Amino acid sequence: MAKLLAVSVGCAAPLDARAGDGGVRWVASAIRKSPVSGAVALGALGLDGDEQVDLSSHGGIDKAVYLYPAEHYPFWETVRGQAGVAGALPYGSLGENLTVSGLLEPQVWVGDRLRIGEVELVVTQPRTPCYKFDAHFGFRWASRMMVQSGYTGFYCAVVRPGRLAAGEQIDLVAGERTVSIEQAHRLKTRGAASRWFLG
Repeated sequence: MAKLLAVSVGCAAPLDARAGDGGVRWVASAIRKSPVSGAVALGALGLDGDEQVDLSSHGGIDKAVYLYPAEHYPFWETVRGQAGVAGALPYGSLGENLTVSGLLEPQVWVGDRLRIGEVELVVTQPRTPCYKFDAHFGFRWASRMMVQSGYTGFYCAVVRPGRLAAGEQIDLVAGERTVSIEQAHRLKTRGAASRWFLG
C-alpha cells in the first residue's frame, strides 16, 4: 500500500555551487525543502509556500510536484557518509515535495494517476539531476549517483487540486503502461551514465 509520508516546501535561497561545478559562486535555488505539518493546498503549479527557481528544470504544469520514494533514503545516507558528509537525512532532503512509500520507479509508469485524498496527480517524467543537486548534497558526484542508481523519483502534473497531508493513503490508477519511470530514465540518460563510468 502506497502512502504519503511527508509534504515539504522550500523558498529560494542562495546555494554555494562550488561543490556542484567547481566554481566559486552562489546561485539561487529552492532545493532545500522542509516538511510541514497539517494540510497544504496544492494548485496547478505546485504547493502553497513552495518556490521554484529554474523552471526549465523544475516546475510548470508538467512538473508541478516532485515525489521521491522514502525507500531510497538509506542509500543516500550511505553514499553521503562515504563522501565524508555524515548525518541522517530528514524527509525533503532530495528536494522532493512529497515523500512517499510503496511507489518505486519500476512500479510507476508515465500516465499513471495517483489519488491522495481529494487530490489527483498524473505521473509525467523522471527527475534529471543538475549541478545544484551536487552542491546541495555537498559532493560533486551526487548527481552521477542518482543517474547510475536510477533512484530519481518522478514529477507529476496536477489533475485535481486540493489539500494534502502526511499520512494519507495513495491509490494508484494504472494508465496505458507504455513506459515506466525507470525505463524513461534509462532512455533519457543511457549515454551519460556510461560516459561517467568510463571517466
